[in-house]
Amino acid sequence: MAELIKVEYARTGRSSSSDQLGMREMQARAYEKRDSQYLLLKAPPASGKSRALMFLALHKLSHTGLRKVIVAVPEMSIGASFKDTDLTSHGFHWDWHVEDRNDLCRAGNDSGKVDAFCRFMADRNDRTLVCTHATLRYAFAKLKPSDFNDCLVAIDEFHHVSADEGNRLGGLIDDLMHGSNAHIVAMTGSYFRGDAAPILLPDDEAHFDKVTYTYYEQLNGYSYLKSLGIGYHFYQGRYLDAIREVLDPAKKTIVHIPNVNSGESTKDKYGEVDHILDALGDVEMQDSRTGIVTVRHPSGKQLKIADLVTDTPIRRDVQEYLRQVTKPEDVDVIIALGMAKEGFDWPFCEHVLTIGYRNSMTEIVQIIGRATRDSEGKTHAQFTNLIAQPDADDEDVKVSVNNLLKAITVSLLMEQVLAPSVSFKPRSRMRPDEKPEPGTVIIEDSQAPVSDKVMSILDSGGQEDIISVLLQKPEVAAAAVTDTTEPEVINEVELPKVIERLHPDLDESEREVLRETVLTTMGARATGGLFNEDELPKGAEIHEPGQSYETDENGVPVDPGAAPDGRDLGGEADDGEPKGNRQFIKIGEKFVNIEHLNIDLINQINPFQGAYEILSKALTAPVLKTIQDTVVGNRTQMTEEEAVVLWPKIVAFTKEKGHPPSVHSDDHMEVRYAEALAYIQQKKREKMKGAST
Repeated sequence: MAELIKVEYARTGRSSSSDQLGMREMQARAYEKRDSQYLLLKAPPASGKSRALMFLALHKLSHTGLRKVIVAVPEMSIGASFKDTDLTSHGFHWDWHVEDRNDLCRAGNDSGKVDAFCRFMADRNDRTLVCTHATLRYAFAKLKPSDFNDCLVAIDEFHHVSADEGNRLGGLIDDLMHGSNAHIVAMTGSYFRGDAAPILLPDDEAHFDKVTYTYYEQLNGYSYLKSLGIGYHFYQGRYLDAIREVLDPAKKTIVHIPNVNSGESTKDKYGEVDHILDALGDVEMQDSRTGIVTVRHPSGKQLKIADLVTDTPIRRDVQEYLRQVTKPEDVDVIIALGMAKEGFDWPFCEHVLTIGYRNSMTEIVQIIGRATRDSEGKTHAQFTNLIAQPDADDEDVKVSVNNLLKAITVSLLMEQVLAPSVSFKPRSRMRPDEKPEPGTVIIEDSQAPVSDKVMSILDSGGQEDIISVLLQKPEVAAAAVTDTTEPEVINEVELPKVIERLHPDLDESEREVLRETVLTTMGARATGGLFNEDELPKGAEIHEPGQSYETDENGVPVDPGAAPDGRDLGGEADDGEPKGNRQFIKIGEKFVNIEHLNIDLINQINPFQGAYEILSKALTAPVLKTIQDTVVGNRTQMTEEEAVVLWPKIVAFTKEKGHPPSVHSDDHMEVRYAEALAYIQQKKREKMKGAST
């Protein structure tokens, strides 16, 4: 299996320990915003968003005059996250309770649930209700927005919302905001979508206070889980013939089989379940009460298997059984198709095995989240994507290549999500004696202070959304498997387009500040984060303003003495900060002092520098070349922006090689240079022709 990412964490215990009110770190952060009318909570799976909502809701019911709380989840199985919960014994003021008649995530028909919803709204004594997004939409159509006055509406998995006109849930949110005084709490583990539609319109989103808790904060603060691995296993032929290679019966595993409409599916989902059961051992029985299948593994161990694929009445019994799981031995493997993804709570899960490509980045993030819950005895979580390898001998590989690029892009996206955060502080907003926190990059804005709009985006984790959208662009994904894209093309052409689309209200200078901060974030994460001076490797080449120098094995400059600016390299920095307290970012082979980052250096950052080497090891040379040739052959036509960026490269190439780049070269990058040169020459001819007429 090709392991594209393996991240280890410090196990500080901060994200899983509770304060005097029984709140974990993320929940306490959200509770600080408890009086906000509109609150957007962005936090990863397993961080405790459900309980955070309980704390917020109970406070609002008791202190702000709200009369009802409505919690909407995308599917019935997630409703279990909002079951009755004892909070007072852990220090909070009230317990969370939902009357059985108001838990609309139990079995029943939709029309009956809509009637129950309307009854709940009319009953002055009922306080809390849990339902699906669909039930909320259908009931809302029978009510007026003003009927939700003095109510809290909480939307779980908020990424299902869209500002697109066809998204009824998005329209519902808009109506609530403009037609009632309702409070809204929106919760999501992945605030981005695979399509072009924004979650909220900028004017609406501006009304939301935001709480952001990163994946890194969550995983680094666990007590038990130490590492997370993300990898890919390539197969040829049928995936069922390769399933044994990646299905480890010793690990608590969720297996997601491919959609019946996908190329990986055999079109017989029930037959696939049977084959997976056979791969695990001999089927002994299926419990008629719970629906759980018992399989005897060749080692003699009995495995309990939950089948969520076979669509018979007993599947509801399986779902109910899974709601009641409290011990590791209750279930060993879950086989699912569309279920057991977002919001599904099985803390003991160690491995999620997903078969086939997934079009949605959100879906992948949610699936990985099934394995990243902290649980005693679980030290490693693993995501494995079993995917069809493009056949180098097959002429029609475009679909496979495009799908593979999606898988690679998911890895790059997760690599960014799982890395330490980089925060930013404008110099103009610092006190004269203020020392920045570790991991903080200072924005030099004394001449042109950073605007409130930009700071709002940065403070709410907006650069994460920009990175997510950038990595989903096909031309950006292609850069991970070919050497035909200069970093400047992504950094100076593609990234500005994303920023302008997501934040059309920013002016040019504001967009440039945002671009530089996003590039710095991506560059730091792609090269290991920010390095303290005492963490630099032995013999590191250090870049300071106006000069570079190497250090010996003890980290001492090889040629110590005064730098060009008159500063003693062995003493204090020019800002008075003692040597040893400075922080560095790695660009190429040099370690650059973050106090002296400039735009020329930032533009050279390649966020994909490790992806190509990893992929080269994972695939055979012929397959890799087939993928590269297919990507290059399907490149979008040359644009003026890319040609402008590549022109200095073309000049340097011609000077070094003694000839202009050729479209017939075996070097893909030289071909791209030649295409850019032809484009420039054509534009020049058109301009001259126009001038002569």
